[in-house]
Amino acid sequence: MRQGARGDLNLLFLCSRNQWRSPTAERVFARLEGLQTRSRGVSKSAVQRLRLGDVEWSDVIFAMEQEHKERLLRDFGAAARGRPVHVLNIPDDYPFMDPELVKLLSVSVQPYLT
Repeated sequence: MRQGARGDLNLLFLCSRNQWRSPTAERVFARLEGLQTRSRGVSKSAVQRLRLGDVEWSDVIFAMEQEHKERLLRDFGAAARGRPVHVLNIPDDYPFMDPELVKLLSVSVQPYLT
């Protein structure tokens, strides 16, 4: 796995509107040493919308649903090429920092970090 300029691993988390799932993931994994995190949304109404620079910055990309990965590849396919993109299959059923969401994220993402 490639790493960012500082030696940290840059993780990019994607969901639809960047309100609950991806910002929760950003916060949870930002606490871990050696990781830099960002969260973005793929919809036009996202709080922080995905941009080319975010994809170029990332070392690993996590999409909450398959449709987020498809949108990433459709809009930024060339930039995403060569970067691992993992679909976590976490539905939009949880509010920001919901304990169950935090647990799901931890269990789903951790295997990709070892």
